[in-house]
Amino acid sequence: MSLRPNTLPPTVSADNPGATKRSLRHVVGWTAAVVAAGCTALAAYAAIYPERMPLAIGTIVEDITGANPQPVHLVLPPQQPLSAVAQLGRQIFFDTSLSASGKQSCASCHSPEHAYGPANNLEVQLGGPHMTDAGYRPPPSLTYLYRQAPFSIGPDQNDMDAAPVSLQQLAASAASVQRAVKTAGVAPAAPAMVPQGGLFWDGRASTLQDQAIGPMLNPVEMANTSVADVAHKLVGAKYLDQFKKLFGDSIANRPDLLVDEAMFAVGRYQLEDPSFHQFTSKYDYWLQGKARLTQAELHGMRLFNDPEKADCAACHLSKPTPDGLPPLFTDTQYEALGVPRNHNLAINKDPKFYDMGVCGPFRDDVKDLTQYCGMFLTPTLRNAATRHVFFHNGVYHDLKHVMDFYNLRNTNPDKIYPKDASGKVEKYDDLPAKYQANIDVADAPFDRKPGDKPAMTDDEIQDIIAFMNTLTDGYKPAGN
Repeated sequence: MSLRPNTLPPTVSADNPGATKRSLRHVVGWTAAVVAAGCTALAAYAAIYPERMPLAIGTIVEDITGANPQPVHLVLPPQQPLSAVAQLGRQIFFDTSLSASGKQSCASCHSPEHAYGPANNLEVQLGGPHMTDAGYRPPPSLTYLYRQAPFSIGPDQNDMDAAPVSLQQLAASAASVQRAVKTAGVAPAAPAMVPQGGLFWDGRASTLQDQAIGPMLNPVEMANTSVADVAHKLVGAKYLDQFKKLFGDSIANRPDLLVDEAMFAVGRYQLEDPSFHQFTSKYDYWLQGKARLTQAELHGMRLFNDPEKADCAACHLSKPTPDGLPPLFTDTQYEALGVPRNHNLAINKDPKFYDMGVCGPFRDDVKDLTQYCGMFLTPTLRNAATRHVFFHNGVYHDLKHVMDFYNLRNTNPDKIYPKDASGKVEKYDDLPAKYQANIDVADAPFDRKPGDKPAMTDDEIQDIIAFMNTLTDGYKPAGN
């Protein structure tokens, strides 16, 4: 008798409490049969693992009803009116006049209606003076960054009086340490070895304020030629009087300070406005005991967390923190995954060009730390089901292809990578051979070898995707 039945009794719907109520007698009878048939197994299980009995019983309850048998109290961001600075930042965020084309704002690539990601399915966005220049990478979502730490390598320093340690020093001290294997649900030792924190795919911005100025000056995005160029546009903006009220009349005559305060305001808007961190997904409500998951979603969640199967939660942390903060579905660390080259990108038409993430080409402060070449920031999976392109180069357009990559990269690389003229599979074709040792081959499901059975079946992948759909904000639980 299995302690974790995968199906509900025929007349019970996990999504329909009314159906459950109407079928109460059926459920009671079915549950009694389960208990009667499983009592011997439960007794044996209790004799071996007495400390696990509450979990086993809770799992049965979860499987039957779809409810969380151990609801938690989540500590959510406060809901309060925006400060005057954040209100100013909101206007800047939506202002297309701050771009060289006059047609692009922050919201053009970070649409509120699309989880602050792109509103279209382009692999990279168009920008520049005439909105014809292709970008370099897909814009990540701006959601759930309110707890993002600055970029660093290694654990936080505890001695506040000690001299700051440079990234180069930290990387050098980590170079001889074996990389930690990540395990779903267990805090890894990896922070001692790998970069963490920061914004953009390569972590080159440490704060939301730093991040906001990047697109303003990028020649293929908003395409301002200098900070002075941005300041000139701000002086002509309709909200200049708000700047003066907040920072004094002289702000208009101090271009560098004007731009600094403008970008600070954008950062405050992202921190204060609840739409950037809603925590209104079905999974959030399930954690709190306010929603029920379907059998497919429950099964997908277990596979997502299972270190022998998908092992997604090793990097996309799925459990609340010990102090009740809701999970962000990222460990904010960096991984070299070896995704295939996207030959559709204009920047990749040059066969000698490689986007190597942390060690360049769009940041150069750690370019010599070659143990990090090919590493990119692990993004949140919240609202991932609403995205149209995935990974730093936009090579995949749906979650099924993303999951196939994880599942087949090592066992069936011929299904992931192209072949050369001789028919040889060009594995890891988007990273120079001398850096391919950085690619993760230790963590499941990447720990398998060519010819091994893949970690997941297609049906299991579909259930994992069903679970990832529960991470989309805007769910309305019954009774609300």
